[in-house]
Amino acid sequence: MLFKDTSLLLFSGNANPVLAKEISKHLNISLSTIDVSKFSDGETRVKIGENVRGQDVFVIQPTCPPVNENLMELLIIIDALKRASARRITAVIPYFGYARQDRKDQPRVPITAKLVANLLTIAGAERLLTVDLHAEQIQGFFDIPVDNLYGVNAFLEYFKKNKIEDLVVVSPDVGGIKIARAYAKRFNVPLAVVDKRRIDDKKIEVMHIIGDVKDKNVLLVDDIIATAGSISEASEALKKAGAKDIYAAITHPILANPAIERIEKCPLKKLIVSDTIPISSDKSSDKIEVISIANLFGEAITRIHEAKSISILFH
Repeated sequence: MLFKDTSLLLFSGNANPVLAKEISKHLNISLSTIDVSKFSDGETRVKIGENVRGQDVFVIQPTCPPVNENLMELLIIIDALKRASARRITAVIPYFGYARQDRKDQPRVPITAKLVANLLTIAGAERLLTVDLHAEQIQGFFDIPVDNLYGVNAFLEYFKKNKIEDLVVVSPDVGGIKIARAYAKRFNVPLAVVDKRRIDDKKIEVMHIIGDVKDKNVLLVDDIIATAGSISEASEALKKAGAKDIYAAITHPILANPAIERIEKCPLKKLIVSDTIPISSDKSSDKIEVISIANLFGEAITRIHEAKSISILFH
């Protein structure tokens, strides 16, 4: 839906300006003026370039690597907007960093996802818009509304267009069954799981495939690909189990070392990722294809601004 309404203002930090521009295109509005730079000692400097008093403001800034720098930049932008009397500030965080630190899984460790939630709220965010949170319970860390979109629709269009037959959706580990089930339901195809089991104290793992993948095309799905360890191991196991072409659809491409090397060496035919995190030139690969999630965010922003339900985007 295209519209033009001067009461909606869209700002972008430096983390992913390309995605911000694509979202602004969908909304048919220009990105608002903001200067985000650094002082000589490295401190972040923010200057809002136009009047925001009484406006409905959306700030687009994934907290991807460098996580601390992008998070601090987002907090300072939100604070600047609050002090400039914006009516409402929505933090649009396509990739929510620190989401994997969502619980105390050992003694004397923090729950950093909760700390980040507190920081965003105290800074002045009144709503959070994100996609494919690593842990959905993080929504409960906030005392403000949280809209956690699902990236499956964008990937569904890709696979519909490419008409891949005999498809089976596979979770690379037991922890990812929920997201894999959502994909299998939307694609109307069977579901399988790669079950890892340690067999001795030297950390050797044996892979068990729960489900039928023999002579099938496989779609591995997950929310984050960091070092690509789970995906590369799972694809090797699936190939040994008789799978034909192996694809992966993963929302957030962190792609930390040695991810690219592993992707190049493993049996994956294609890794499809979204543009929630920008991929630098040193992380390029012929196997990687990026699809845009801008329309999903654009539609959600439209509905939030117009006080319409966004539940349709969750189906």
